[in-house]
Order: sequence, then C-alpha cells, then structure tokens
Amino acid sequence: MTETTSKYADFEGLREQAVALRREGLSRRQIRDRLHVDNNDLLNRLLEGEPAPEWTKRPRAKDDVRAKARELRLQGMTYDQIQVELGCSKGSISLWVRDLPKPEPPTKEEASAIARRGWEATLQRRETERQAAKGAAEREIGALSERELFLLGVGLYWAEGTKDKPHARRERVAFVNSDPDMIKVFLAWLTLLKVDHDRLRFHVMIHESADVPSALDYWADLAGTDVASFGKTTLKKHNPKTNRKNVGTDYRGCLVIQVRQSADLYRRIEGWWCGIVGGSVFGQGLALPD
Repeated sequence: MTETTSKYADFEGLREQAVALRREGLSRRQIRDRLHVDNNDLLNRLLEGEPAPEWTKRPRAKDDVRAKARELRLQGMTYDQIQVELGCSKGSISLWVRDLPKPEPPTKEEASAIARRGWEATLQRRETERQAAKGAAEREIGALSERELFLLGVGLYWAEGTKDKPHARRERVAFVNSDPDMIKVFLAWLTLLKVDHDRLRFHVMIHESADVPSALDYWADLAGTDVASFGKTTLKKHNPKTNRKNVGTDYRGCLVIQVRQSADLYRRIEGWWCGIVGGSVFGQGLALPD
C-alpha cells in the first residue's frame, strides 16, 4: 500500500465509511463529495471490491433480446422492423443477426410505414433515456444543507432578481419568475434568511387573454397566501399577430415577489454575490481577465 498524505492518514477508517456509503446505494460522486476525497486513485482503493449500485449502471442488451432479434430476422424482418419491435440500435442488431440470410426488400409503402414507426420508437427511446438521466442526476443531489441552500439562493437571486444600477437605484429585493419550482426555492431561501412572511408582497404579471382568476388561485396556493392579499395584476396586451408559445391551461404568467423594507437585505445579497465570485475565481488560484 502506498503512503497516504496526512489528510487521509486513517485509511482504514475512511474505507469503512466509503464502503458503508456504497452499500447504502450512493454513487462514486456522492461518496467523494460526502467524504471530501478529491483523489480518484484513493477513491478506487477505498471502494475496491465493492460493486456499483444498480441505478448507476448503464443497461445492457440481455440474451433474450438478442434471441428475439434473431427470431424476427428469421421471420424476414429488416433491421428497421426489428428496431421498431425491440427498441435497440441497428448496430447491435447487425452484430446479432449478420450470419442470417437477408430478407426480401420491403415495398415503398412498407418502407414508409417502417420509417414512421422507427422514428416514433426513436423518440420514445430518447425520452426514456432523457428521463433516466434526469432521475439519476436528481438522486445525486440529495438533501441540501443550509449553507448549500443559502449559496444557491444568492446565485438564484442574482440571476433572476431585481438589481441596483448606478443610473437607477433599486436597493430592494424583488423576484420575478414563471417557473413554480424557482418560486418554491426562492421562498425557501427567504425562510432560511428569517424574512417574515408578513413582509412579502405578491402580484401577477400575465397576458390579458389568459385565465387570470385561475392563475391568481394557483400562485396564491403555491405561495401559501390568500388571493385577497395580492396586489394589482399587471396585464400585458394581447397581440394576435404574435406567435406566442406560452398559451394553454398551464400558462399562469409570472409571480412577482417583493420584500418590504429590504434595502439592507439587498446590500447583503450583493455582498454575498461578490463573495461567491471571489471565492470561486481567486479561491482556485485563477486570475480574473483584464
């Protein structure tokens, strides 16, 4: 065993922790972040002999899928038809059935139908892969610590919140967004900062052609308040010539959240953001460009 640095002097103790986390179903990334191990070679040694959890593995073709592909080929199906039936790639199909005789080529109508079904199968497969990737990424996050939520909220506000300008002084906290999940995180952040709910003011910005009462009910329920407490709704004029995409029953406009008497909070947010910038650039030994 090679000599470890003083940071990892208790190798056996660290390995016990790593193995326990692995058996709980954590990924390498999650274990690395949890134990603050920034050396991949060391991480390999800590997890040596411990199998990866099933959810981190990429799915592989099974023997029954391969056998089914050969069976369909013997029935006279083309690669495209087999792909539609089984949802696997043409490359895999070629490897599985290349020793079998070629079927008769399909007619023009058959080829068109195969292509259409093949594209539908491809879209479905891509959506399955997309959702699997999102699900795996979501599980990597886990519960946020208070510090993580604090830093996330600062970055979120600086991206989407109202900011002070030398030519237009706006030292007040105001946040506008149409994404309900963004609103939830922002409200959770204000709670973390111990901002009283009584200091919050809400109003909605929405196109006049939308279902305004339904939108007000939705945002009030999300914010945990009453519609009667909302300020005057800002209505955007509808232009029939504009090809808007934000239409339909799920369009609810934007919710505006303002914090009363928030000049001091705004200044702290600006300072926190400067600290994040300094910590992420200078803290890594890098220099800002001129």
